[in-house]
Amino acid sequence: MGRTQMHRVIHPRVLYFGTPVVLLSTVNEDGSPNLSPMSSAWWVGRSCMLGLDGTSKTTENLGRTGECVLNLPASEMVEAVDRLALLTGSRVVPPHKLEKGYRYEPEKFATAGLTPWPSDEVAPPRVAECPINLEARIDRIHPFGADGSGVVAVEVRIVRVHVQEGLLIPGSSRHLDPDKWDPLIMKFLEFYGGGTNVHSSRLARGWGAPERRGAHLGRGF
Repeated sequence: MGRTQMHRVIHPRVLYFGTPVVLLSTVNEDGSPNLSPMSSAWWVGRSCMLGLDGTSKTTENLGRTGECVLNLPASEMVEAVDRLALLTGSRVVPPHKLEKGYRYEPEKFATAGLTPWPSDEVAPPRVAECPINLEARIDRIHPFGADGSGVVAVEVRIVRVHVQEGLLIPGSSRHLDPDKWDPLIMKFLEFYGGGTNVHSSRLARGWGAPERRGAHLGRGF
Protein backbone atom coordinates (compact mmCIF):
# COMPACT_ATOMS: atom_id res chain seq x y z
CA MET A 1 0.00 0.00 0.00
CA GLY A 2 1.24 3.49 -0.85
CA ARG A 3 1.51 6.25 1.67
CA THR A 4 -1.83 7.89 2.43
CA GLN A 5 -2.03 11.37 0.95
CA MET A 6 -3.39 14.33 2.87
CA HIS A 7 -6.95 15.37 2.11
CA ARG A 8 -7.89 18.94 1.33
CA VAL A 9 -11.29 20.60 1.79
CA ILE A 10 -12.42 22.11 -1.52
CA HIS A 11 -15.58 23.49 -3.14
CA PRO A 12 -15.65 21.74 -6.55
CA ARG A 13 -17.36 23.44 -9.49
CA VAL A 14 -19.22 20.23 -10.32
CA LEU A 15 -19.71 16.82 -8.68
CA TYR A 16 -19.51 14.59 -11.76
CA PHE A 17 -17.34 11.71 -10.57
CA GLY A 18 -18.27 9.55 -13.55
CA THR A 19 -21.73 8.94 -15.02
CA PRO A 20 -22.91 7.56 -18.39
CA VAL A 21 -23.84 10.00 -21.12
CA VAL A 22 -27.46 9.77 -22.25
CA LEU A 23 -28.87 11.25 -25.45
CA LEU A 24 -32.41 12.04 -24.35
CA SER A 25 -34.91 12.25 -27.21
CA THR A 26 -38.26 13.97 -26.76
CA VAL A 27 -40.93 15.49 -29.01
CA ASN A 28 -41.45 19.25 -29.40
CA GLU A 29 -44.89 20.86 -29.50
CA ASP A 30 -44.78 20.98 -33.32
CA GLY A 31 -44.07 17.24 -33.52
CA SER A 32 -40.37 17.59 -34.38
CA PRO A 33 -37.79 15.61 -32.36
CA ASN A 34 -35.45 17.13 -29.82
CA LEU A 35 -32.21 15.50 -28.75
CA SER A 36 -30.29 16.50 -25.65
CA PRO A 37 -27.10 15.10 -24.10
CA MET A 38 -27.16 14.69 -20.34
CA SER A 39 -25.20 12.70 -17.79
CA SER A 40 -27.00 12.85 -14.46
CA ALA A 41 -28.73 9.48 -14.65
CA TRP A 42 -28.91 6.37 -12.52
CA TRP A 43 -30.98 3.19 -12.63
CA VAL A 44 -32.64 0.84 -10.14
CA GLY A 45 -34.54 -2.06 -11.64
CA ARG A 46 -36.64 -0.68 -14.50
CA SER A 47 -36.76 2.84 -13.09
CA CYS A 48 -34.34 5.67 -13.80
CA MET A 49 -33.76 9.07 -12.21
CA LEU A 50 -32.73 11.95 -14.48
CA GLY A 51 -31.34 15.23 -13.21
CA LEU A 52 -32.20 18.06 -15.60
CA ASP A 53 -32.19 21.84 -15.90
CA GLY A 54 -35.73 22.95 -15.13
CA THR A 55 -35.62 25.55 -17.92
CA SER A 56 -34.53 23.19 -20.70
CA LYS A 57 -36.61 22.31 -23.74
CA THR A 58 -36.21 18.66 -22.81
CA THR A 59 -37.77 19.22 -19.39
CA GLU A 60 -40.61 21.18 -20.99
CA ASN A 61 -41.24 18.35 -23.45
CA LEU A 62 -41.15 15.71 -20.71
CA GLY A 63 -43.73 17.57 -18.68
CA ARG A 64 -46.02 18.02 -21.67
CA THR A 65 -45.80 14.56 -23.29
CA GLY A 66 -44.70 12.24 -20.48
CA GLU A 67 -42.45 10.26 -22.81
CA CYS A 68 -38.80 9.99 -23.85
CA VAL A 69 -36.10 7.64 -25.06
CA LEU A 70 -32.80 7.24 -23.20
CA ASN A 71 -30.23 6.51 -25.91
CA LEU A 72 -26.88 5.30 -24.55
CA PRO A 73 -23.94 6.12 -26.85
CA ALA A 74 -20.77 4.05 -27.01
CA SER A 75 -17.49 5.85 -26.43
CA GLU A 76 -16.67 5.98 -30.16
CA MET A 77 -19.72 8.25 -30.65
CA VAL A 78 -18.08 11.04 -28.66
CA GLU A 79 -17.73 13.47 -31.57
CA ALA A 80 -21.46 13.33 -32.36
CA VAL A 81 -22.29 13.86 -28.69
CA ASP A 82 -19.89 16.78 -28.34
CA ARG A 83 -21.52 18.54 -31.31
CA LEU A 84 -24.71 18.74 -29.22
CA ALA A 85 -23.05 19.99 -26.05
CA LEU A 86 -23.84 23.72 -26.24
CA LEU A 87 -27.10 23.58 -28.18
CA THR A 88 -30.64 24.06 -26.95
CA GLY A 89 -34.07 23.47 -28.46
CA SER A 90 -35.42 26.58 -26.72
CA ARG A 91 -35.91 29.52 -29.10
CA VAL A 92 -35.27 31.91 -26.22
CA VAL A 93 -31.98 30.82 -24.66
CA PRO A 94 -31.98 31.29 -20.85
CA PRO A 95 -29.36 33.79 -19.59
CA HIS A 96 -27.39 31.17 -17.62
CA LYS A 97 -26.98 29.16 -20.84
CA LEU A 98 -26.10 32.19 -22.94
CA GLU A 99 -23.22 32.84 -20.54
CA LYS A 100 -21.84 29.38 -21.31
CA GLY A 101 -22.15 29.80 -25.07
CA TYR A 102 -25.36 27.92 -25.82
CA ARG A 103 -27.30 28.67 -29.01
CA TYR A 104 -30.70 27.66 -30.37
CA GLU A 105 -30.66 24.72 -32.78
CA PRO A 106 -33.91 23.10 -33.95
CA GLU A 107 -32.25 20.32 -36.01
CA LYS A 108 -30.39 18.41 -33.33
CA PHE A 109 -30.25 15.02 -35.09
CA ALA A 110 -28.90 16.52 -38.31
CA THR A 111 -26.38 18.69 -36.48
CA ALA A 112 -25.01 15.68 -34.61
CA GLY A 113 -25.03 13.51 -37.74
CA LEU A 114 -27.35 10.99 -36.09
CA THR A 115 -30.40 9.12 -37.40
CA PRO A 116 -33.89 9.20 -35.85
CA TRP A 117 -35.45 5.74 -35.76
CA PRO A 118 -39.07 4.89 -34.82
CA SER A 119 -39.76 3.69 -31.30
CA ASP A 120 -42.24 0.93 -30.46
CA GLU A 121 -44.07 2.20 -27.37
CA VAL A 122 -43.47 5.96 -27.26
CA ALA A 123 -43.57 8.86 -29.73
CA PRO A 124 -39.98 10.18 -29.42
CA PRO A 125 -37.56 8.54 -31.86
CA ARG A 126 -34.60 6.39 -30.95
CA VAL A 127 -31.04 7.19 -32.05
CA ALA A 128 -30.21 4.46 -34.57
CA GLU A 129 -26.47 4.68 -33.96
CA CYS A 130 -26.71 4.14 -30.19
CA PRO A 131 -26.12 0.50 -29.15
CA ILE A 132 -28.77 0.77 -26.41
CA ASN A 133 -32.17 2.52 -26.53
CA LEU A 134 -34.49 2.66 -23.53
CA GLU A 135 -38.05 3.77 -24.25
CA ALA A 136 -39.56 5.35 -21.16
CA ARG A 137 -42.58 7.06 -19.65
CA ILE A 138 -42.42 9.70 -16.92
CA ASP A 139 -43.76 8.84 -13.46
CA ARG A 140 -42.92 12.02 -11.54
CA ILE A 141 -41.11 15.34 -11.89
CA HIS A 142 -40.15 17.27 -8.76
CA PRO A 143 -37.61 19.90 -7.63
CA PHE A 144 -34.17 18.69 -6.69
CA GLY A 145 -31.36 20.18 -4.62
CA ALA A 146 -31.28 23.44 -2.69
CA ASP A 147 -33.96 26.09 -3.11
CA GLY A 148 -33.40 27.97 -6.34
CA SER A 149 -31.13 25.31 -7.83
CA GLY A 150 -33.15 25.29 -11.03
CA VAL A 151 -32.75 21.50 -11.22
CA VAL A 152 -35.53 18.93 -11.39
CA ALA A 153 -35.48 15.19 -10.76
CA VAL A 154 -37.41 13.21 -13.35
CA GLU A 155 -38.42 9.64 -12.48
CA VAL A 156 -38.95 7.54 -15.59
CA ARG A 157 -40.10 3.97 -16.07
CA ILE A 158 -38.45 1.90 -18.80
CA VAL A 159 -41.10 0.26 -21.00
CA ARG A 160 -38.94 -1.24 -23.77
CA VAL A 161 -35.24 -2.01 -24.15
CA HIS A 162 -33.40 -2.27 -27.48
CA VAL A 163 -29.84 -3.65 -27.50
CA GLN A 164 -27.51 -4.41 -30.39
CA GLU A 165 -27.11 -8.19 -30.61
CA GLY A 166 -23.32 -7.97 -30.46
CA LEU A 167 -23.51 -6.74 -26.87
CA LEU A 168 -25.27 -9.87 -25.61
CA ILE A 169 -23.51 -12.80 -24.00
CA PRO A 170 -23.63 -15.60 -26.61
CA GLY A 171 -26.62 -17.85 -26.06
CA SER A 172 -28.44 -15.33 -23.84
CA SER A 173 -31.31 -13.03 -24.75
CA ARG A 174 -31.24 -11.17 -21.42
CA HIS A 175 -27.63 -10.62 -20.33
CA LEU A 176 -25.23 -8.01 -21.68
CA ASP A 177 -21.52 -8.77 -21.82
CA PRO A 178 -19.79 -5.99 -19.82
CA ASP A 179 -16.56 -6.57 -21.74
CA LYS A 180 -18.34 -5.65 -24.99
CA TRP A 181 -20.08 -2.54 -23.70
CA ASP A 182 -17.91 0.58 -23.49
CA PRO A 183 -20.24 3.46 -22.57
CA LEU A 184 -19.32 7.08 -23.05
CA ILE A 185 -18.71 8.49 -19.57
CA MET A 186 -18.71 12.11 -18.49
CA LYS A 187 -16.30 12.68 -15.62
CA PHE A 188 -15.91 16.24 -14.32
CA LEU A 189 -17.27 17.58 -17.65
CA GLU A 190 -14.76 15.58 -19.73
CA PHE A 191 -15.43 12.57 -22.00
CA TYR A 192 -14.04 9.14 -21.09
CA GLY A 193 -14.20 5.66 -22.58
CA GLY A 194 -12.29 2.60 -21.43
CA GLY A 195 -10.81 4.70 -18.62
CA THR A 196 -9.20 7.12 -21.11
CA ASN A 197 -9.96 10.73 -21.95
CA VAL A 198 -11.27 10.34 -25.52
CA HIS A 199 -12.15 13.83 -26.77
CA SER A 200 -12.13 17.51 -25.90
CA SER A 201 -15.37 18.83 -24.39
CA ARG A 202 -17.27 21.93 -25.47
CA LEU A 203 -19.23 21.69 -22.24
CA ALA A 204 -16.08 21.88 -20.13
CA ARG A 205 -15.05 25.03 -21.98
CA GLY A 206 -18.52 26.51 -21.52
CA TRP A 207 -18.26 25.93 -17.77
CA GLY A 208 -14.83 27.53 -17.67
CA ALA A 209 -12.93 24.37 -16.74
CA PRO A 210 -9.14 24.86 -17.03
CA GLU A 211 -7.32 23.11 -19.87
CA ARG A 212 -5.38 20.08 -18.63
CA ARG A 213 -1.90 19.32 -19.92
CA GLY A 214 -1.78 16.12 -21.97
CA ALA A 215 -5.56 15.70 -22.05
CA HIS A 216 -7.63 14.32 -24.98
CA LEU A 217 -4.82 12.15 -26.35
CA GLY A 218 -6.20 8.71 -25.52
CA ARG A 219 -7.86 7.75 -28.82
CA GLY A 220 -5.98 9.83 -31.37
CA PHE A 221 -8.73 12.46 -31.77
